[in-house]
Amino acid sequence: MRLSHFLVFILPFLVSASLDEQSVLSSPPNMQDQQGDLDAGYTPLTRPQPTLADLLTIEPSASIYYSYARETQLSLEFDTANQYLTLLVPTNRAVMALTRKPHQGPPSAVPVIELSEQQFDEQSKRNVHRWVSAHIIPSHISLSNVPVTYDTMLEGKSVTFIPTSETGRDSPDWARVVLEDGSRIISMKEGMNGVLYLIDGTIDPY
Repeated sequence: MRLSHFLVFILPFLVSASLDEQSVLSSPPNMQDQQGDLDAGYTPLTRPQPTLADLLTIEPSASIYYSYARETQLSLEFDTANQYLTLLVPTNRAVMALTRKPHQGPPSAVPVIELSEQQFDEQSKRNVHRWVSAHIIPSHISLSNVPVTYDTMLEGKSVTFIPTSETGRDSPDWARVVLEDGSRIISMKEGMNGVLYLIDGTIDPY
């Protein structure tokens, strides 16, 4: 009984103190006005076109290639605006069809020596870097006059585009060529720092 009386007595004071504390902690009107002015004057950073990194991010059928590329420093160049790259990006289906995946490299012609975990990781990274770079041409390309050959970022590796008669004359240039191994370009997307060609095969880096 005494406790209930005590609570009845002290409760109004507790409520009053709580309200006073809230009024002290609330932002002054002028600070709210200043924040509103800052929000009104904020302009988000925009780009006139997506980068190659943006295009790869939103292209679901290129996710495996982009996943391998992000394991290397090469992927940083996909978001760099001061250079131009041409990417020949295999579809997920094309990568999955490979007998040996990019990180495995080619089969060994000699008996395999057991590697330590560190040696295996280093070798896998070299294989991935080699495979990813074989699909990158470090320049703009023209497919209006084929056959034509371009060097890739993998030293000593080039790719050749040859004409095909299976598409009409009204088709874009990229649809009227195939790669030397028969791989076809199935779509093209242009970014601010290059072009992404989606291909239904892969480039052999060896």
